[in-house]
This record gives sequence, structure tokens and C-alpha cells, in this order.
Amino acid sequence: MLGKTITMEKLKTYLQSSYVEFAKNSTWPTMAELQKSTVLVIVASVVFSLVVFAMDKSLAGALDFLYSLFA
Repeated sequence: MLGKTITMEKLKTYLQSSYVEFAKNSTWPTMAELQKSTVLVIVASVVFSLVVFAMDKSLAGALDFLYSLFA
């Protein structure tokens, strides 16, 4: 029984310190910073998708050309 009490006290202390760290000691971005970050992620995702698409199409074209040589 004593072991469970100690474990529960440790858990309670951990949760309390986590809450304090999360709510009081953390800095949160402003709405403007969030919007800038969101736009950056969207642009980077689109650019990355276009690069992967271009690589896929060029590799498919190269393989089609090679297959046509041996067919």
C-alpha cells in the first residue's frame, strides 16, 4: 500500500510541475507568427510536391524511353 502512495505522490508532483511548465513558463507564438509559419509550411509543401512530381515525371519518361529501346 505504501508503494502505491509514493507512486501516486510522484505522479501528482510530476503532473503539477508539468502544468506549471506548460502554462506559466512556456512562451506561445502570437497569431501573426502562427500565420507566417502556416504560410511557410504551405509554400514549402507545395514546392516539395512540385519537385517530387517533376522527378517522378522525368524518371517515368526516361524509363519509358529505355523500355522503348528494348521492346
